[in-house]
Amino acid sequence: MKILGLDSSGLVASVAVVEDDNLLAEYTINYKKTHSQTLLPMLDEVAKMIELDLNTVDYIAVAMGPGSFTGLRIGSATAKGLGLALKKELISIPTVDGLAYNMVGSRELICPIMDARRNQVYTGLYEFCKDQMTVVKEQSPMDILEIIREINEMNRDVVFLGDGVKVYKEIIEKEIKVPYYFAPANMNKQRAASVASLGLCYAKEGKVESAAMHRPEYLRMTQAERERKERLKAQHDSENATL
Repeated sequence: MKILGLDSSGLVASVAVVEDDNLLAEYTINYKKTHSQTLLPMLDEVAKMIELDLNTVDYIAVAMGPGSFTGLRIGSATAKGLGLALKKELISIPTVDGLAYNMVGSRELICPIMDARRNQVYTGLYEFCKDQMTVVKEQSPMDILEIIREINEMNRDVVFLGDGVKVYKEIIEKEIKVPYYFAPANMNKQRAASVASLGLCYAKEGKVESAAMHRPEYLRMTQAERERKERLKAQHDSENATL
């Protein structure tokens, strides 16, 4: 089975092709460019380098969110467009699950953290039994101190990864009460190879969807939606005050 993986949910843009237990290609960029500039050219380059006929791909796996609103829209639009053009089904991979899958084989509790600003992170908790990943806590938006508290209560060694590590490293080091580690550079950001590999597991379980049905999962309202809600609330409060 051949899976095309795409991840543009965060700062990293990544494309990979996995065939069964073999990684055929992976192209990852984490450098100052927008995903609209990089994702399709990266896919084109990967296809050329491994002489890939996209029609031979069985499924397209894409990081479904949470993450950057713009990045998720670009990734989802790319996956949907390819799926519709190639008549291929999609596999939606929760972004935090995909990050955790970087750590296959780890004996520690896995805690990916993606910066959601204002001390908020997108996070979850995971563990592995050999190569099988179990979701201990499903991905969700949380205060960084809350997830640290939960980890302390579990009293288990933990490894942190994700772009939130750089932002919240000092808080983690100050508040964590259990043995902890930070994933190395080759494993600490989103990787399309992990999205594709986890997608292979999903495909075997029948967790696929049509390209037309695919939607990104933001978990939080966009900034524009939050600002509109705040304006409406302020307007409502002002009207009530004059009554």
